[in-house]
Amino acid sequence: MDPPKTIASGLTRTNFVSLAIAAPTTPARAKWTSDIEFTLSCIAYSVGFGNIWKFPYTALDNGGGAFLVPYLIVLFVIGRPLYYLEMAMGQFSSRGCVKIYDLAPAMRGIGVGQTVAMLVAISYYTPILAITLRYLLLSFSSELPWSKCDHSWSRCINSSQHGHLNESSIVNSGVRQNVSAELFFTNTIMRRVSLDEGLGWPNMELVACLIVCWSILIVILIKGVRSTGKASYFLAIFPYVIIFILLGHALSLEGSLEGIRFFLTPNWESLFTAKVWMEAVTQCFFSLSICFGGIIAYSSFNNFSNNVYRDAMIISWLDTFTSIIVGCIVFGVLGNLAHVTHRPSIQDLVREGPGLTFMAYPDAIAKFEYYPQLFSVMFFLMFFIVGIGSNLGAITSVITAIGDRCPSIPNWKIVIGLSSVMSCVSVVYLTPGGLDLLDVLDTYGAKYVTLTLALFEILTFAWVYGVDRVCRDIRFMLGRETGLFWRLCWGYVGPLLVAIILLVAFVSHKAPNVPEEYNFSGWMLYAFAVLQLPLWALYAIVTQEEKGCQNRVLAAFRPSKSWGPETASIREDYQLLEHEVAYSATRYPRGRWTDRLYRRIFQ
Repeated sequence: MDPPKTIASGLTRTNFVSLAIAAPTTPARAKWTSDIEFTLSCIAYSVGFGNIWKFPYTALDNGGGAFLVPYLIVLFVIGRPLYYLEMAMGQFSSRGCVKIYDLAPAMRGIGVGQTVAMLVAISYYTPILAITLRYLLLSFSSELPWSKCDHSWSRCINSSQHGHLNESSIVNSGVRQNVSAELFFTNTIMRRVSLDEGLGWPNMELVACLIVCWSILIVILIKGVRSTGKASYFLAIFPYVIIFILLGHALSLEGSLEGIRFFLTPNWESLFTAKVWMEAVTQCFFSLSICFGGIIAYSSFNNFSNNVYRDAMIISWLDTFTSIIVGCIVFGVLGNLAHVTHRPSIQDLVREGPGLTFMAYPDAIAKFEYYPQLFSVMFFLMFFIVGIGSNLGAITSVITAIGDRCPSIPNWKIVIGLSSVMSCVSVVYLTPGGLDLLDVLDTYGAKYVTLTLALFEILTFAWVYGVDRVCRDIRFMLGRETGLFWRLCWGYVGPLLVAIILLVAFVSHKAPNVPEEYNFSGWMLYAFAVLQLPLWALYAIVTQEEKGCQNRVLAAFRPSKSWGPETASIREDYQLLEHEVAYSATRYPRGRWTDRLYRRIFQ
């Protein structure tokens, strides 16, 4: 069967004439003050929690250096092409992640579902930011509070202890002892209990930090992209100053090279397991923040001719570089921790997610011989700043979706309303059982939803709208031809790999270790997000003006009359171009399906 060049190619000359005279319905929107503000804002958004909070553990858990091989391959054939595609389409249309589906109204549920996933991510990003702020403030103490055991903690070893800790010293009567940094996070900061005992009441000190975090976000977001752009100069650049200082210090520590070698040494057997490739795709999506809507939202505030190809290449490679550098910092410090405690394996020191950031790393910092408070301040300040950048991009995506739908509502009202609601929701993660709940929502509401809708997003851009039309839009916008590599990645390699990874993810699914009712609620959240796709498709079909069921279905998959560039003069030129292309298609048939397929891929 011949893959359709684009459903939109069924438009007739009459359709395009009516399209050309249609009045634009997309309201004018604010713009970045300069191109560099857009680039820096995307860096602050993409280079964030995914690089520091998740990448080091994910790499270690999936073969160490061997994980970098599938990760770089996935970045090359999925990550960068999707990043470029989202940037280009967002800038071309000046629409957010929901309204961009004016290019195929039947697929609008993709944007709505991605907004649901983004709301889930926002709900637990800000609590992690609040915990980071709490650690940052505690780092100014005369003595790091997690360096010594509290008298109420049993089976505890001081994190500041430099001496020899062999198996006989960490095991007491057959029970393994814990370091004070771990118990401080578990007992003092989170007061953790199992979800079997319920969520419990939140730590009010963390709630106060959460309010401060939301207040900072509101101040930056209140004036839209103009204030976000100004903040990006600090949010995107300053963390790298700290990163390179921490890298230099990590390399100077005894045993750090062993830790870095442990991080980068390939375990080639892991390359032949599906789990590694699934984790590589998931990490690529979370690290670059693609298929969440944030990149589309940010690029929608661009000037029409901004060179998004250059920005996509810079940011995607910088993101990967940052992940590797941060991994070297973390495992260099863990290597030093293993050296001073005489641990035979660094694997024993590594914990997943919050555990790596708030247990293992603070434990290592407490053992620094000189100025542990200084390096603690630097690490958590870096983590806090990149967390602000990540949250800004995520919240902007949702604000843009609401603003596109309700353009009469002032931006500041949307910001305050959304922030008020989400700050109340975020409190739940600061309860004793909150981190277990985070794991559930991250798995079902973010990871699975993102992978599922990513597949439909690629198929919509590449097959419903059409790779050739995407390339034509890019040529019209940038004057740049799109090479064969991008066409193949968008049309075939990307959707095929994401479909395989999604299938593997469901087949190999391992439910979080929580009561069954929470896993059931997670599946309900996933179903709610994914069901937006058929529900909005049905709505788009029913509301079409054409007569007859078949005509309504076809019309729902064609671009709406308002589709095109935002500026009236550019829109007119674009619609004339589309009219000429459609008219030529009616005069010159394309021949056999093999000829059409050849033209689709290579021309």
